[in-house]
Amino acid sequence: MQLAFIPSPSQGVWHIGPLPLRAYAMMIIIGVVVAVWLGERRWIAKGGQPGVVIDVAVWAVPFGLVGGRLYHVITDHQMYFGEGKHPLDALKVWNGGLGIWGAVALGAVGAWIGCRSKGVRLAPFADAVAPGIALAQGIGRWGNWWNQELYGKPTTLPWGVEIDLAHRPKDGLGGILPQYENVETYHPTFLYESIWCIALALVVIWAGKRYNLNHGRSFALYVAGYTVGRGWIEALRIDEAHHFLGLRLNDYTSIIVFLGAALYLYLKRNSGSVPEPLYFGDSAETEELVPVGAGATGAAEEGTGETVTDKAVASAGPVAAPVVVPEPESGDAEPEDEALEDEALEDEAPAPVVAEEPDEPGDDDEEEPGDIEIAEAEEAGDVEPAPVESADEDEAEELAEIEDEGELPVELEEEPEPEPRAPAEPIVTEAEPVPEDVWWAKNDDDKNDDDKNDDDKNDDDKNDAKGEG
Repeated sequence: MQLAFIPSPSQGVWHIGPLPLRAYAMMIIIGVVVAVWLGERRWIAKGGQPGVVIDVAVWAVPFGLVGGRLYHVITDHQMYFGEGKHPLDALKVWNGGLGIWGAVALGAVGAWIGCRSKGVRLAPFADAVAPGIALAQGIGRWGNWWNQELYGKPTTLPWGVEIDLAHRPKDGLGGILPQYENVETYHPTFLYESIWCIALALVVIWAGKRYNLNHGRSFALYVAGYTVGRGWIEALRIDEAHHFLGLRLNDYTSIIVFLGAALYLYLKRNSGSVPEPLYFGDSAETEELVPVGAGATGAAEEGTGETVTDKAVASAGPVAAPVVVPEPESGDAEPEDEALEDEALEDEAPAPVVAEEPDEPGDDDEEEPGDIEIAEAEEAGDVEPAPVESADEDEAEELAEIEDEGELPVELEEEPEPEPRAPAEPIVTEAEPVPEDVWWAKNDDDKNDDDKNDDDKNDDDKNDAKGEG
């Protein structure tokens, strides 16, 4: 007798009045809720709008349930059609029987319809919900435990699952197969697949962040990973299935789907750095903007009539109107206007400026009147400027005296003799030339005025003398 095993539940359905509450359905619902919750979080993290995953799930979940049931009925049709079978049993989903391949295939069609209705691209949406689908499968597999179905070969391992007589493999007449009559524990393939799917969800999340698996590659990784696990799990199952060349039908399906997912990953291997828009009409498909100022009015937006130019002007705020000054026609200017313009130009013209000669070092004292006369004579060229001894010559004489006395202990490098500097010339800015006869003429006029005043004074004196006489 085996001491350790996983017990199976005694029942998988409870009735609340006339309403049956089935554990299998509960596991499916919990899996869907978890998938939608995780997919919503991942979609928002990718930059999508909240609520999109829930809206798409309204389409994808019913399509997935129908697709899963159709795949099961088609691949196991002998269970519902034939002599002594009841075709209406194919509609009893609560009794178990959902093919994952049909659920994913038709569920993808429903997701595509939902994405189109929301303007969402299918590839980034599939990447967002891929780990959630894997988790939903891992949770949903526990419905097989409640129904005591889809178990594996007999085992004595401590984690073997106990299966009642009523749920053990039967022959065509409904009797238990002889090799399973005395075997109570079997491989819990539902548990193996549940653990595999949960681990796969974690791998997809990690790889998606590590390698930036976008453009549908996260979903392709989920599909490829699931097919690998499903392949070895199918080898343990003993439930009735179609076999070809020693392999179950689901094995061939897994091989084909795996090759397709692997090919997709290979073709999209360099898509990590390619931007992936989430919605139709995003940056990848936006029309080219019309530059502001191109054309007379710009391109009007559809349905609004507002042009790009109008938007740019509106956003820039009020703009002052340009002031246009009319130019006078030739020959219309009056003499008075020309005279006024000439006077204005004369007033605005700056007076000639004479730059002062920079002071020599040590000329801080005030200049004597004699110095001024000597400077004026030097400027006129009558007196030659006194030679200026530079400080460099004094230093050279002192060094020569030290060398003659032999007191120079260290040989000094000869410095180049400074070039003689020319005496600084006064800097005079250019101004309008003044005629030479102007200031001379002015002095003569002043002298004549003085002589005239003296003559008037002498006449007055003569008149006074005559009056006294």
